[in-house]
Amino acid sequence: MKVVVIGLGSMGRRRIRLIKQYDESFIIIGIDLNDQRREISEKEFGIETDSDLEKALKANEFDCAFICTSPLSHSKLINICLENYLHVFTELNLISDGYDENTDLANKRGKTLFLSSTFLYRTEIKEINRIIKEQVKKINYTYHVGQYLPDWHPWESFKDFFVGEKKTNGCREIFAIELPWIIEVFGEVREIIVRKSKISTLNIDYDDSYMLIIEHVSGHRGMIAVNVVSRKPVRNLEIFGEDLYLSWDGSAEGLKLYDVENNKEINVNLYDKVDQLENYSKFVVENAYYDEIISFFEIIENNMVPIYDFEKDKIVLKLIDRIEAELC
Repeated sequence: MKVVVIGLGSMGRRRIRLIKQYDESFIIIGIDLNDQRREISEKEFGIETDSDLEKALKANEFDCAFICTSPLSHSKLINICLENYLHVFTELNLISDGYDENTDLANKRGKTLFLSSTFLYRTEIKEINRIIKEQVKKINYTYHVGQYLPDWHPWESFKDFFVGEKKTNGCREIFAIELPWIIEVFGEVREIIVRKSKISTLNIDYDDSYMLIIEHVSGHRGMIAVNVVSRKPVRNLEIFGEDLYLSWDGSAEGLKLYDVENNKEINVNLYDKVDQLENYSKFVVENAYYDEIISFFEIIENNMVPIYDFEKDKIVLKLIDRIEAELC
């Protein structure tokens, strides 16, 4: 299989590493306007790179594309790849521009249009989902996800990174990562109360802190805090009810379940081997990124149904729009 990876930043290089792990025989060509990124990718992975996508598409017969650029560029790139009869894997879009057009084009071309939602592939989330689905009684949860924006990509200024822009801001990305699995586990959102503000001195033109109270159609309720001002990266989840207490700190080893009969907390061990890179936090588990790549290729080869798609993402993005627009 011949693969074009568009965008050779951190996500593009991650995808290349994992595609090679999936099948070393795949031929990969990387596309990026930045000379330094192309040079790094050539040395690290031994691949060919180019600065011109249109030129590469004319010179090669690609089977699929991985779009790993900043979100505002995704819609156009998806369209170009589908017009060239490629299966497409895209990272988070954060905006729904071109969703209907590109979905229709994918159907017309008979090609897979796959949208990343990595947390739905996390083994811990799958286990949490299984446990919650077994609950007869209603449960509540609290969830805090925070990170300091300048620490997001320490190697570059956040002003040069899409999370610094209002339209694709850091809080919006966190919501786009977390809400798909929250909705999958606890159910569709019935009502929501939002409190938001800018509490930092960061040079950004958007709210950096959100606190939500959510009621799900299932009857479960939750409190969610999302921010880009937490000096310590944090992902703390507590789920509680009359018959359940569960906690998760976002790490591969951090899922704990309270044993009611024996009055003690137990660690839930889910991995035979955890794939993590040294320069990332404990929250970043490569296994899930790899599993969604497997899912993409299985959908191409076996016509399987993806666990997440553009229709589901439209619902999530509309909810995020509502959260951002809410008057407090």
